[in-house]
This record gives sequence, structure tokens and C-alpha cells, in this order.
Amino acid sequence: MRPVRKVAVIGAGTIGASWAAWFLSRGLEVVASDPSPGAPALIGRMIEGAWPIAGAVPEADPARWSFEPDPVKAVAGCDLVQESAPERYEVKQPLLRAISAALPADVLILCSSSGLLVSRLSEGCTHPGRVVIGHPFNPPHLIPLVEVVGGTTASPEAVAAAVAFYRAIGKYPIILNKEVPGHLANRLQAALWREAVHMVAEGVASVADVDAAISQGPGLRWALMGPHATFHLAGGEGGYPAFMHHLMPAVTSWWDSLGNPVLTPELQQALIAGVAAATGNRPIAELAAERDAALTRLLAAKG
Repeated sequence: MRPVRKVAVIGAGTIGASWAAWFLSRGLEVVASDPSPGAPALIGRMIEGAWPIAGAVPEADPARWSFEPDPVKAVAGCDLVQESAPERYEVKQPLLRAISAALPADVLILCSSSGLLVSRLSEGCTHPGRVVIGHPFNPPHLIPLVEVVGGTTASPEAVAAAVAFYRAIGKYPIILNKEVPGHLANRLQAALWREAVHMVAEGVASVADVDAAISQGPGLRWALMGPHATFHLAGGEGGYPAFMHHLMPAVTSWWDSLGNPVLTPELQQALIAGVAAATGNRPIAELAAERDAALTRLLAAKG
């Protein structure tokens, strides 16, 4: 794959605009494309908000981007594509086919899909072996994680190139050896959210207290290490083997009682009302800004 100096961001909603801000902060040139007439303004706002906290490299220029509504025209002359169109096969597949047909074989196409299979996304693409999942976590201009999935169709060289690119721009890529719906991190999130919903549905705790059970407890540890390493420390000096011997039977005994709630309209409304009460009905933009400021401090503390 070729050296990357100019990136096409195809799909410039919340994720794509955030990607554009991060690429610019790393000194890259960006061409953005989106069918929405409001996309350029959104990108501008995202760059403006992200720039003070993105830690831009000296050569970075927040104005080094352009907008082209036609995605095929937008990718012309670019060294890499980050696709962030809506999360539907019927939208992404024809888009990927169109832009892949317009690109040289050595241009990597990375898809921000949060859960679709790359083997299906790349169907009908020109040189499908260079189409790779590069799924960020929101917001991409702050969260380091990127899930890289090649599935059964991407070449090992393309997967390696994707990992090298993300590392070069300051991300933390992880490789999934198999493709599964939802990838890895979203499946972990979904498993936890399912039980969080179940606890509310069963009247065990309020929405606010369920959230606090994570944000004021294990979530603090998870910012530093994952569940396996966390339980390794839970085993004391004996580590994970001691945990397996002493604590595993108790933990696994809870698995059988984990819930599988049905999100009825009534339960949905209860959850919505619970979040509104817990957040004091504060505007989303205010909550997001508060989150991003705290994330910046957390990332700085982690080094």
C-alpha cells in the first residue's frame, strides 16, 4: 500500500467528521464527501471543537480540507479512504463498489462500520482484498481504539497496512481474527447493556444507580485494564489461576440468572425517562463536551 498523505472521508456525519478532525490534526490533507447539505458545516464545527484537545502535530493545518459531494470525485488522488456512511448494507455496498472502481489497486479502503461483515461489504468491489474494517470508537478524535477486521476477503497485506496506518496516526488498533456481527467491543458493550436493562426491568435499581454501578466502580478499573487483567489482579498474589480456583465458581453461578429483557415500548420509555432524570435533561452537546473534557484528562493521566 502507498504512503498516506491525503485521505478521503466518505460519509461525514458524526463519525466521519470526527475522523476528518483527527486526520487533519495528524498533518494529513482531507477530502470529505457526504450527500447532506449540512455536512460541511458539521465538519467545520467538529474541527473547531476538536482542535484544542486533539494535540495537533506542528505541521497540522485545520483548514487543509475540502468538500466534494460526489464520493467518486472525492476519492480521486487520495492515498486512503475512510468510509463512514450509514450502517446499512444497502447503502454501503453500492458506495464501496463505486469508489473502489475509481481507485488504483494500492489504495486502502477502510470502513468505519460498527458491526457489519467486511466479507459482505466488499462483495462486487474492485480489488476486494484491500477493503478492511477500521471501526473507531466515538468520538474518533479522542478514543484510541480501532478494531481492524479483514474477515475472509481482505488480504493479510491490507490488514497489516491498516494496522500500520492507524498506529502511525496515534490510534490503538486491535485485530479480530474472525469476523462476527458487532465485532468485539460493541458485543462486550451489548452484553453489559443487556444486563443493565434487565436490572432496571426487574426493579433491582434505578437507571441512575445502574449507571453509577459502572462509572463509580468497575468502569474506573476498565479505563486502565480489561476484564481478564482485572480478574488476574482479583486473584491476589496468585493471579488468574487463584481467581479461577477461588472466585470463578461464584462468578459463573451468576451467569444462569443473567437476563434477556424484551425492550417493550413501556420499558423503552422507562429507560428514556430514567436517563433524562439522571442527566437533569441537560442538552446532548453539553453532556458530550463534559465527556470529551474528562476523556482528555483521563487519556493524559494514562500517558
